[in-house]
Amino acid sequence: MSATNDIRDTVRERYGALAEGADCGCGCSTGSVPCCSTDAQAMATLGYTAEQLAAIPEGANLGLGCGNPLAHAAVKAGETVLDLGSGAGIDAFLASREVGAEGRVIGVDMTPSMVSRARENAAKGGYRNVEFRLGEIENLPVADGSVDAIISNCVINLSPDKPRVFAEAFRALKPGGRLVVSDLVLTRPIPDAVRKSIEAYVGCIAGASSREDYLQLVREAGFADVTVLEERGYGQDGPLPTVVIEERAWDAVASVKVRGVKADR
Repeated sequence: MSATNDIRDTVRERYGALAEGADCGCGCSTGSVPCCSTDAQAMATLGYTAEQLAAIPEGANLGLGCGNPLAHAAVKAGETVLDLGSGAGIDAFLASREVGAEGRVIGVDMTPSMVSRARENAAKGGYRNVEFRLGEIENLPVADGSVDAIISNCVINLSPDKPRVFAEAFRALKPGGRLVVSDLVLTRPIPDAVRKSIEAYVGCIAGASSREDYLQLVREAGFADVTVLEERGYGQDGPLPTVVIEERAWDAVASVKVRGVKADR
């Protein structure tokens, strides 16, 4: 089995356990580091309002994000939105309110139990304009040029093939469409112990790219006007794997919101 498949299988297993309520993810670890918080104060730090949190189905917020990409996506009524790594559905459900009854939201996640949980949440909430598809973000199960906006929340860092992710996003967007992602990047090199740690990989850190490399990957996929909309030190607020704390590498991690546009040709 290739290293790429090993990584995918490990991520799928860990986040599958989280979907089933048997584990903790998103940089959480055992010991003194708390699991990802879903309380209002923590979510407000990420850019979610109390009104938004009250509007989503119970169980849709697992506290796995590092920002609110919808805050900058300028989603309009009637549009089609694609959520990469949609998890239990929090951002997809919020997007559904923006696109309205004439619009559509598609969530894609590679973890079967996470897709099942999101579908259950959609059924509970009566969402008729949201669907969740099982698939990898490196091989999106959507047609060429079929979506107006793509969002993603702390997921792309987990991919072992980030160029492919951004290429697939570019393919799926209509001309004039936009990509808005919240993600974790590195502001400096991290110690080998962190880079080689599966805990740190599943925790969204060991697989993260440098800030400069991340932006360059978006540009190389074909996106124009690539911009960092927000940036903050993640270590100040986010839960960190034990190895990151032990290696004193918390200041190497930043949470960013990045926007790119597919030129309207």
